[in-house]
Amino acid sequence: MSSPFIETFPSLSSIDGLKHGFILRNPEIDVKTDRDTAISRLQSHYHERLNEMGVPLTSLASGEQVHGDNVQVLSSADLPAELNFPETDGLVTDVAGQYLGIYVADCGAVYLVDPVKRACGAVHSGKNGSALGIAAKAARMMAEFFGSNMEDLIVQIGPCIRPPQYEIDFAAQIVSDCIEAGIPADQVHDCGTCTTSDLERYYSYRVEKGKTGRLFAVIGWEC
Repeated sequence: MSSPFIETFPSLSSIDGLKHGFILRNPEIDVKTDRDTAISRLQSHYHERLNEMGVPLTSLASGEQVHGDNVQVLSSADLPAELNFPETDGLVTDVAGQYLGIYVADCGAVYLVDPVKRACGAVHSGKNGSALGIAAKAARMMAEFFGSNMEDLIVQIGPCIRPPQYEIDFAAQIVSDCIEAGIPADQVHDCGTCTTSDLERYYSYRVEKGKTGRLFAVIGWEC
């Protein structure tokens, strides 16, 4: 898969059977408006990119990101019928063919993968979520619900706002928390890209003063 609107990460692309992507900005879509209107205008863009990835909309779970630490579990033992979750900043699953999606615009999209148990997670972690340790919490929930071992997990942090454009280096906090939780340091990856660096490619809530779109992080295992 190659698309000018989808960014992928080497740490995840090398894992057989795993699909992931970071859906980028479409400069042709006017998103200088409120969040809900912007996301509504972006739906066709998301759908086209998901189709390119081979991700069916009927198998995509997401949540209403509220800068908290609530993580929803989608388990093969108890898969909910409803796949849109209120007040949810993270999702984890061990269901093949179940995909997870997270909206971000300066906050970090964190991908978590267990290639042994074939489980994965996606979390929205900005200033507040990182202070609450949501990425490490999601990893621990993968251990609790899916039997994941911390030493098997692979973590990837996507583009997010960073110093000097932002006063807090929450990406570094995510890395530190994941390592402290027991994930090997060489399996915790940060792309290092600041979302303020290229407004043709990324949306930035801070630079665009809240009137902007959302990037969309997607991950899941193929059936």
